[in-house]
Amino acid sequence: MSTNTMVRNGLLVLSGAMMLLSLYLIFRWVPTEKNLGVSQRIFYFHVPLAWAGFLAFFFVMVGSVGYLWKRTDGWDHMAYSAVEIGVLFTTLMLITGILWAKPVWEVWWTWDPRLTTSLILWLIYVAYLMLRAYSPRGEQGARYAAVLGIAGFFDVPIVYLSIHWWRTVHPEAVVGPAATSNLYSAMFITLMISVVTFTLLFICLLLERLSLRRSEHELEAARDLVETLR
Repeated sequence: MSTNTMVRNGLLVLSGAMMLLSLYLIFRWVPTEKNLGVSQRIFYFHVPLAWAGFLAFFFVMVGSVGYLWKRTDGWDHMAYSAVEIGVLFTTLMLITGILWAKPVWEVWWTWDPRLTTSLILWLIYVAYLMLRAYSPRGEQGARYAAVLGIAGFFDVPIVYLSIHWWRTVHPEAVVGPAATSNLYSAMFITLMISVVTFTLLFICLLLERLSLRRSEHELEAARDLVETLR
């Protein structure tokens, strides 16, 4: 068994154990919020999913910059792999937000600045995936996608700071440099453990997807070689 495989397996086991711990804390240990009730427990999934999505798009931006600078496939593989995971986490973030909004705001969706900018972020990176699917393979498609991957990341700080820049019904930030809301200690501990859990899950998924992406790239190169020799 290779070192990379051992690392990926170790991260998988660790993220699984952390997920079980997070679920126990969320549903058994942390107290129920007195105003929002049971629906507030969605918060412990919604915020970590948002963080993991932002982290994924940061990797997309870094990989895109690296590819435009070095023109090596490794950077492109990282950006392409990270964007797929980022879209997954952002989709789940939007779904959990909608599920939380219904009992709190009595509507499934409202064009609040935080929600609107989050939807725009999701659309940008869905467009990235569509660009990769329909643009020419090779350097040209990767270069176009890298530009979009870099430009799209500028929406991440806009999403985070939107609750400070515009009037909004969205709750105040509870983590990060712009956090202004204080949480009860048990709630804060549970949230932080959940954030760590989803961070580990992101890393685990990224390593697995990178390995698969390299295999796909090798298969594409072999297929092109066969087509050339025909």
